[in-house]
Amino acid sequence: MIDSPRRPARLFARGSWVEAGRVADILRKETIGGALLMLAAVAALCWANSPWSGAYEALRGFTLGPAALHLDLTLATWSADGLLAIFFFVAGLELKREFVAGDLSDPRRAAVPIAAAVGGVILPAVLYTLVNLGGGGGARGWAIPTATDIAFALAVLAVIGRHLPPALRTFLLTLAVVDDLLAIAIIAVFFTDHLAVLPLVAALVPLALFTLAVQRRVRSWWILLPLAVSVWVLVHASGVHATVAGVLLGFAVPVVRSARAGGPDAGPGLAEHFEHRFRPISAGVAVPIFALLSTGVGIGGFAGLGAALSDPIAVGVVVGLVVGKPLGILAATWLVARFTRATLDEGLAWVDVVGLAVLAGIGFTVLLLIGELAFGAGRASDDHAKVAVLAGSLVAAAGATVILRLRNRVYRRASAAEIADDDRLGSA
Repeated sequence: MIDSPRRPARLFARGSWVEAGRVADILRKETIGGALLMLAAVAALCWANSPWSGAYEALRGFTLGPAALHLDLTLATWSADGLLAIFFFVAGLELKREFVAGDLSDPRRAAVPIAAAVGGVILPAVLYTLVNLGGGGGARGWAIPTATDIAFALAVLAVIGRHLPPALRTFLLTLAVVDDLLAIAIIAVFFTDHLAVLPLVAALVPLALFTLAVQRRVRSWWILLPLAVSVWVLVHASGVHATVAGVLLGFAVPVVRSARAGGPDAGPGLAEHFEHRFRPISAGVAVPIFALLSTGVGIGGFAGLGAALSDPIAVGVVVGLVVGKPLGILAATWLVARFTRATLDEGLAWVDVVGLAVLAGIGFTVLLLIGELAFGAGRASDDHAKVAVLAGSLVAAAGATVILRLRNRVYRRASAAEIADDDRLGSA
């Protein structure tokens, strides 16, 4: 029998899909997403401080897009407004899933991490503002040290805490999800300078059609993608930051399919499916490219680094992340546990919460975006804020590593002792 000439092509195509699936599975891992984020940031810093820094700035400033739609934007702006919309779409899916079917669906269970998230937003903003009361426009960046980077923080936890209780990861995830929701609200309310009502109202039309389609479990990209792009374009034209469009689209996707729509065979909604599909794009493409095009700051050697970190803006960011985040989270957690019926999970000790509170000082993607919105991309204030975000995040990661490593040893020994006891009882 003579093989069909199409068969090798089919095998090659099938092999390509298998390899693509493997790559996607790798990119869904928290450690990989965090590693790509850091590699992109380090590459940007090295490039911006190398003899080829001119090429880096030319790349950031390259303009692309239709001028008729006012979308002739630089690549740096496309990464912040466009690619991060994918990141916020995934964040919106995760937020809705947590509110509908996750830890946030039970108010009693969610009360402690929600309060911790609120405290972890308020106190860093207060400390930053106190540091920058002297004027000079620095106070505009009050929201920079407020958000925890989910990918980065969970990646650090996954690497250093293999024996830590699962409740610790759940607490951190819930805190970071609420944290992101608050950051999204801050961006929408405080960083919308000029609001055009007509495009914003017009965006409701494709958003409603997108919602209707996903509620009916439509998955066809040629239907959903034009609607999603239309929402993004109109929100961008309205003056509201375009990443908010990603959140709105994420919230529109159903988490659970209604029995009324699906009958007895009703199953999960599309949120889990879309999150599974888009997380690799967010973690492996959107966020690293944004980091590459946003964190490249010309430091100017040790003297320039010292000057950047001595700026009140940078001091406020570092103090907010390293001091404000842990204290705000711990204070809010203690107050809720002390004066309400809400309690910590039985598997957690207060020293675990201390380590987690320090870990929550890791901020990256959203903080860089807020810095650009507050001061304008490429300005000295924004550059100093970026240096401070990196410095503060590294200090928080190092401090959390020390605390949680020690706790990891305690839980590992306890686990080993339990296994030994079980073996002893089994042999008896």
